[in-house]
Amino acid sequence: MQKNFAYLNVLIASLFLTFSNFAFCAPVEIKLAYLAPEGTHWDQDIRSMALEMEKETANAVKFKLYAGGTAGDESDALSKIKIGQLSGGMFTGKTLGDIYADSRVFEIPFTFKGDNKKALKILEKMSPYFEAEFKKSGYASLGMYEIGPVYLGSTKKVKDLASLKGLKVWAWQGDKIAEALIGSLELVSESLSLPDVLTSLSSGIINAAYAPPLGMTALQWHTKMKYIINYPVAYSIGSLIISLKTWNKISAENQKKILSISNKYIAKSNSKTQEDNQKTLDSFASMKIKMVDFPKADIEKSTELRKKVVSKLVPSFISQKAFDEFEKELKK
Repeated sequence: MQKNFAYLNVLIASLFLTFSNFAFCAPVEIKLAYLAPEGTHWDQDIRSMALEMEKETANAVKFKLYAGGTAGDESDALSKIKIGQLSGGMFTGKTLGDIYADSRVFEIPFTFKGDNKKALKILEKMSPYFEAEFKKSGYASLGMYEIGPVYLGSTKKVKDLASLKGLKVWAWQGDKIAEALIGSLELVSESLSLPDVLTSLSSGIINAAYAPPLGMTALQWHTKMKYIINYPVAYSIGSLIISLKTWNKISAENQKKILSISNKYIAKSNSKTQEDNQKTLDSFASMKIKMVDFPKADIEKSTELRKKVVSKLVPSFISQKAFDEFEKELKK
């Protein structure tokens, strides 16, 4: 009898060790969602990056990708991360602001005035600051993306600031940056989810929407646009984030490998984004989209409009500390 018990104990211990080793060796699955449609350079870079991360970690980390909004809008994806259905995603302005509001200091309208090289340089300088704050909110940032200069496109004729008044423009629900800009320009805000923008432009529910040139074409909005104001209203950024709940399951050694690979791919993507945004902007003329140059007097008003927007955002939404840090980098 004692021998039987001893044998049984050995068997249980052996099974326990077997299952423990299996659990220990099981790969960490990262379910990653993003709105970039399949085929865009963002999508291609993320897929290549994921494959390299799997290879370099000897498949200790495995990715499952949900491209083109298949996991829902950005706000849907963030909600799914919070309940554990997803691990992370590539998020842009409004959603990043839901995680850490001060990250949106970069998207204050009329800041860079088309100087994309300056914008990217400051983004690279401030990335460690943002990434540290994302971590405090429960997310590991694998790097900051340039999405690019944001342009306002319209289905109705626009020629100057006065002609914008009353224009019905899309805005993400709860997007305080967009609300401040739309209010300052005396536009009419229409809250819609991203997938509803295209049909709403077609039906006339909205007359206008804003996005970087690559975003307009990726989402097919350009097929409805007749006019695009040839002056960027803002500059959009994004970040590839993973919940700390998932990130902390990855060994320290593999975390270093993942960060090294992501830095390489995001730097490559940011360089390509600037080039592709400009090419796309240049191509709009051949698509019978009129690039509208506003009068010089209206362009000069952008500085005053920025001050008006800032007064609505700082410090009620964006902290004075983050704004001051940002302004310091701008002046450099």
